[in-house]
Amino acid sequence: MKQTPRMSTDRHGSDELKKIRVHLWNRWRLYVEVLAVALLLSCFTTAASAANVFRAQVTINRGSKPADDNSNVVVWLTPQDQPPLTAPAEPRHFRLVQKNKKFEPHLLVIPIGSVVEFPNEDPFFHNVFSLYKGKKFDLGLYESGSSRSVRFDRPGVSFVFCNIHPQMNASIVVMTTPYYGISGKSGEVELKDVPNGKYRLQVWFEGASAEELQAAAREVTVGPDTAVASVRLHQLFEGTMPHKNKFGQDYPADHSYQPHQR
Repeated sequence: MKQTPRMSTDRHGSDELKKIRVHLWNRWRLYVEVLAVALLLSCFTTAASAANVFRAQVTINRGSKPADDNSNVVVWLTPQDQPPLTAPAEPRHFRLVQKNKKFEPHLLVIPIGSVVEFPNEDPFFHNVFSLYKGKKFDLGLYESGSSRSVRFDRPGVSFVFCNIHPQMNASIVVMTTPYYGISGKSGEVELKDVPNGKYRLQVWFEGASAEELQAAAREVTVGPDTAVASVRLHQLFEGTMPHKNKFGQDYPADHSYQPHQR
């Protein structure tokens, strides 16, 4: 008879202990959740404060005078303390359309590993090829309404032409960095979300010499107070880049091929 109250007391103490344990566990879980949120917000704040907008101002000279149009200059930053980007398993897709005996757009900048489609929207055949630097390929003859594609798995500049129509040309620049842009008519370029650090600044322009492009490259440090980078280039030619056909021969004389005029 004396054991019954003791069992009731033990059961009551056990229930109270369980309640205390549950309460402590809930308090601990709440603490961990609050700490995780605080750390996450701290990471976002740090990342936001470390992301910068890098600006460049491009000026193109034609002869001794500044040009009215400073567009189509590619500007990019390569991190000095990170390996270059490699081709991803799932490539991005782009289009370089053949229409009205032109490539549209004339300049295409893509990350390495991307696939470029070359649809023929003209009512006649085209033969797209590239045998200069960059990615070399020859898509052969294909008719109106059809398309062929190329995966660009190496960095650099690919000059793209048509073996039938010499006035057709385009440039594809393949990047191993996410920080790149193309100048507009005013020559302004903005590269957003660039983290603090040291980079190599490089530029490319179809009408500039290789020596001038190399001289324009430099080391820069990106931070909240980074000054606008000034880039000045000289245009050596206007219109279609001088080139041979895919056999390394001149185009037939009956084509209206005027490489230095627009």
